[in-house]
Amino acid sequence: MASVTEAPLLAPQSDKKPPRKRGRLVPYWLLLPGILWLLVFFALPMVYQVSTSVQTGSLEEGFKVTWHFQTYWNALADYWPQFLRSVLYAGAATILCLVLGYPLAYLIAFRAGRWRNVVLILVIAPFFTSFLIRTLAWKTILADGGPVVGALNTLHVLDVTNWLGFTSGDRVLATPLAVVCGLTYNFLPFMILPLYTSLERIDGRLHEAAGDLYAKPFTTFRKVTFPLSMPGVVSGTLLTFIPASGDYVNADLLGSTDTRMVGNVIQTQFLRILDYPTAAALSFILMAAILIMVTLYIRKSGTEDLV
Repeated sequence: MASVTEAPLLAPQSDKKPPRKRGRLVPYWLLLPGILWLLVFFALPMVYQVSTSVQTGSLEEGFKVTWHFQTYWNALADYWPQFLRSVLYAGAATILCLVLGYPLAYLIAFRAGRWRNVVLILVIAPFFTSFLIRTLAWKTILADGGPVVGALNTLHVLDVTNWLGFTSGDRVLATPLAVVCGLTYNFLPFMILPLYTSLERIDGRLHEAAGDLYAKPFTTFRKVTFPLSMPGVVSGTLLTFIPASGDYVNADLLGSTDTRMVGNVIQTQFLRILDYPTAAALSFILMAAILIMVTLYIRKSGTEDLV
C-alpha cells in the first residue's frame, strides 16, 4: 500500500488585526494645558509687547505701529547705567547667595541628620511672608543708629565699604550695599534649595573612597563634592540672578535715585510717564541681555544638559 505523505499542518490564519497602539496621543493631551497656558499668558503678551515697542504716539492721540526700531537704541542710550547697575547688583547678590548658601546646603545634606526637615522648613519659612514686608523689614534692620549700623561702625567695616563705594558716610540705607543685602536675603532660598537637591544625590561612599585614598577634606571637596554639585550651582545661580536683575522693589525701598535698576525704570515708564513703547523696548533689551548671558554661562560651565 502506497504511503501517503501528509501535508504539514499550517497554523490557522487569524482574522484579528494586530493590537492597536493605544494611548499614543495621551502625552500630547497631557501637554495641552501647559501649551495653552504658555500661549495665552506668555506668547500672546510677548507679541503684544513687540508691537508696543515699535509704536509711536502719545496717550492722548493714541499709539500706532510705525515700526520705529529707533526706540530700542534710544532706550539703551538713555538708560545704560541702570542696565549696568542691574547686572552688577544681581551678580553681587548671586555670589553672596552662593557663598552663604553652599555651606548651609552642605550642612543640610550631610550633617543635619534628623533635623534636616526642620532646617529645610526654616529655609522655606520666609516665603510665608510677603516679599514687600520682608524688604520693608530690612529698612528697620539697616536703620541709621540701629544695632547693625552701630556694629559696622565699631568694627570699621563702613570705612572699607565707603572706600569701595558701597556705602556713604555712616549709614547703610539708600546705598548699593543695602540694595545688594536686600536682594541676597530675598533670593537666598532660591540658591539653597537647588544646591541641597544636588548635594543630597551624591553617594556618601564617594567621600569614603576619597578618604581611603588619603585625600584631605579640602581635596575631597574640590575633586568630588563640588564637581558633582555643579548642576545645583548652575541652577541656583540662574534662579537667583535672573529675578534679581529685573527686581525693582529692593532698589525702590532700600536704595535711592543713585541706585535705581532697570526694573525701576520700566516701572516708571509704564505706570508714571506712560511711555509704553520705551518701557516695552527696555523689557525686551533686558530679556535679550539675560538670555545671552545665561546661554554663555551654561556653555562655559559645561552643563548644557540643563537647557
